[in-house]
Amino acid sequence: MAANDRLEGNDGIPQDQRLPPVRNSNIFRLALVFMIMVITTFLCVEGWRAWRDYEHAYAAAKDSATNLARATAQHAEDAIRQVDILTDALAERVEGDGLENMNVPRIHALMVQQSKIMPQLHGLFIYDAKGRWVVTDKDITPETANNADRDYFMYHREHSDRHVRIGEVVQSRSTGELIIPISRRLDNPDGSFAGVLLGTIKVSYFVDYYGDFKIDDRGALVLAMRNGTILVRRPFMAAVVGQSLSESEIFKRYLPASSEGVAEVKAVVDGTHRLYAYRALNSYPLVVEAGLSKESFVGPWRHDLLKSGLILLVLVASLAGFGFIVLSQLRRRMEIEAELRLAHVAVRDMALTDSLTGLGNRRRLDIALAAEIARARRQRYSLALIMLDIDYFKRFNDRYGHTAGDECLRVVARAIATSLKRPADLACRYGGEEFLVILPDTDAEGAAQVAADILSAIRELKLEHLDNPSGIVTASAGVASCVPTTSQTTAVGMIKAADAYLYAAKHAGRNQWRGEAAKPIKATAFQQT
Repeated sequence: MAANDRLEGNDGIPQDQRLPPVRNSNIFRLALVFMIMVITTFLCVEGWRAWRDYEHAYAAAKDSATNLARATAQHAEDAIRQVDILTDALAERVEGDGLENMNVPRIHALMVQQSKIMPQLHGLFIYDAKGRWVVTDKDITPETANNADRDYFMYHREHSDRHVRIGEVVQSRSTGELIIPISRRLDNPDGSFAGVLLGTIKVSYFVDYYGDFKIDDRGALVLAMRNGTILVRRPFMAAVVGQSLSESEIFKRYLPASSEGVAEVKAVVDGTHRLYAYRALNSYPLVVEAGLSKESFVGPWRHDLLKSGLILLVLVASLAGFGFIVLSQLRRRMEIEAELRLAHVAVRDMALTDSLTGLGNRRRLDIALAAEIARARRQRYSLALIMLDIDYFKRFNDRYGHTAGDECLRVVARAIATSLKRPADLACRYGGEEFLVILPDTDAEGAAQVAADILSAIRELKLEHLDNPSGIVTASAGVASCVPTTSQTTAVGMIKAADAYLYAAKHAGRNQWRGEAAKPIKATAFQQT
């Protein structure tokens, strides 16, 4: 469609004769969109800031947990290495002299000296091949003491490896304390089993060390064997010592992939969600875990988020309230203008609508037909016009009265309007019992079909008309069509052509249509004379 074609509406009324569009609806939408954009921007900025703060809090907690794990791992490795070195030196001396030739007082004095130097030591012990106490750092050695039933003793008796072995926590038979056994095998000169050299580390040594760290109340520090058996844990609970962490996420998923790292998991011991840093010792089959409860770093962040959220809520509420007032005023203005517009439309429709039939009146016909001719000329399509006349309508009025005649006109007008299928088609009352139908972009054959449909619809009404040879109300129609190419084609010329075909239909006996499709007519009939 050309740009000029937008100057007319579907009813054929030129734009300069139509009511101006309401522009406030666009202003209302723009104002609403602006308010939403401002609020959304505030929310996005605050959301981004909150997420950034959370990432910072998470990163700080991750660094703290990693440092804790590194410190506890180093502490555990140093403590065990000292005992490892000491027992290795003692084992070399004892095996060199032989257990039967060992200078017990001298070894005892050495053990006592080392126990005083090393605060982690609970005790040093040498057992013979049958588990009997040969020498210790203790002042008194029980005569009936025997450790052959201990796990570490049975292990060394059955295995010939010379490496130091770290055992599970046991209770000391001499002091009743919980201790971690660090043991190694003693051999005779021929390589046979001679006994066990044992150094024990106090569990309380690690508990005291872990207690010095400033972590949250629900945090945890764990020293465990590589198989997951707990040796020491903060907070310390004796019942937890010896439990296994083998089914925990860290031991099942993370440790097999990496000897150190950070993971956010749920603890198997107490069910607390923590951010754990874990680290496997380099020299010994031990693992340390340093866990900070998620609440310890999420809680402060959530508190700040709540404060910021309240401030943002007040700001958004104030902005929304101001926007509501502005939009309410704008909406009220739009409603008033809409009411005025509806009133103008109603007045205009009254001016362009036939009050009896509800179809367009003569004024609307004149405006629409002129506009459609101009449009058809620009776009070079065919324009058709149908003129209808109710047969013997004067006789109908004479027999049934003018009231019935008016009702007949209304019913026939509805039948005509119902027969039109396209929004662009327009039916108008031309005057009296005559009607005109404008069919844009319709050739002679198409217009003939519409005329036939209208006449059929009128017949199907079966309105009684005893003065009509058919016994019912019928109508005749004239169909004119052309492709306007010059200014010579006018509304008056087309109406005269349609009227001429209508006269031909009546002359042929009424209750029928006539037009180009049935009988040619000179083209000059469309020109104004």
